Amino acid sequence: MSATLVPLPSTAPTALAYLRDETLDASRLAAYNLYLTVGAAGVRVGIADVQRNKFVALEDYAAQPGVPTAAQLPALAAHHDLLSRSGWNKVRLAVHNRAFTLLPAPLFAPGDEATYLQLHHACAPTEMACAYRHTGLDIVSVFAADRPLADWFRQAYPTGRLLHQTSALLEGVLHQSEAAAPRRVYLSIGHQELTVLVMRSKRPELCNVFAFTTPEDLIYYTILVMQELQLNPDQDPVVVWGDLLHDSELFSILRKYIRHLRFGNRPFDLRYSYRLNDVTEYRYFDLYALHLCE
Repeated sequence: MSATLVPLPSTAPTALAYLRDETLDASRLAAYNLYLTVGAAGVRVGIADVQRNKFVALEDYAAQPGVPTAAQLPALAAHHDLLSRSGWNKVRLAVHNRAFTLLPAPLFAPGDEATYLQLHHACAPTEMACAYRHTGLDIVSVFAADRPLADWFRQAYPTGRLLHQTSALLEGVLHQSEAAAPRRVYLSIGHQELTVLVMRSKRPELCNVFAFTTPEDLIYYTILVMQELQLNPDQDPVVVWGDLLHDSELFSILRKYIRHLRFGNRPFDLRYSYRLNDVTEYRYFDLYALHLCE
């Protein structure tokens, strides 16, 4: 596969995490699913053994300076020993951005993606409107993706599925929540992006992505959503995943204003290589949750 988005860097991107189980067999790619996420923070790669329902690889690559977000994945693939190869069982790519909306499936008409999306986001000439159906919820996610990235992905992985990171989060939470569960707030914290999901009895009440730059922004949007839905920071539980530490400013300010705050777990009913034991469970949830997406 080749990338023509921009001239590709001559050096490989920096790996923030590179964890592979020794059982990963590069000669049997049809036995594995490939999961990818792309955003301002860079590219993340997950590989799951289909038969064993087990993640056997996790890789996290920092964004390369001077390389547009749309070109980060092709730039990585040009230097990667596995991404440049075909023959995977399934491939899923989730894009991180704020340009998405959720629709009841009966109201969705294929071909009208840009029309639905323009109420929230007008696609630039370099973007395209895409859709992903949540069959279990009877909901369709409509979202914008960089056209060069989408074109490259379709050429590289013709049978791959493109979706929004909120779809992975939604499927992951749906998989873990109880049928009669009370309202609960879920936070996913990325690179200057906060995704807030509110669920009641396996049905989403709200899902939105907010841009933030300071801890004060983070808690403002969290409390704003709770107040709008008449939730109480002193009583209602909040679960958080993402790129933060127990002693970080982000977690400290959340803990200051929210009484029932806890870190989330990895998706249940999946297995994980012992190589991933040193990775905190509340990180990479949306990457793992791609295993739950059709």
